[in-house]
Amino acid sequence: MATVELRFSAQPEHVRTARLVAAAVARRAGVEEAVLDEVRLAVGEACSRAVGLHRSNGLTAPVRVVLTEEEKAFSIEVGDEVPGPAGGSSVPGIAAALDPDADGEDEMGLAVISGLVDDVSVTAGESGGTIRMTWPIAGGGADDLP
Repeated sequence: MATVELRFSAQPEHVRTARLVAAAVARRAGVEEAVLDEVRLAVGEACSRAVGLHRSNGLTAPVRVVLTEEEKAFSIEVGDEVPGPAGGSSVPGIAAALDPDADGEDEMGLAVISGLVDDVSVTAGESGGTIRMTWPIAGGGADDLP
């Protein structure tokens, strides 16, 4: 299992870099070429969302992106460090859109991501939230491609 971890300051100009890195690593992992645009768009949306959350909550911690190549899947986790309350009764941060009272922008962000990615999960806790997106790898990996 190969893993690439990217951390960047919560500045909008770094989202483009995260998209480019995600597409390059996905291509190397063996994700189909036809899906790479979806990878780029989904990562861009998730990273933009995390940057916005960090900035609106006054956090200086970096946004975290973890790209993992497994045997038959490629996954990307984008995490924020906007803490949720103890006990998880309310879900701020990256999973705020699960709250029916969340603002429209959060709902739209997750709607875009879920439209681009078949396998997506959103989690949140006291240390922040994570959007995990997974795509299948064509032929089991990049070494098997012609």
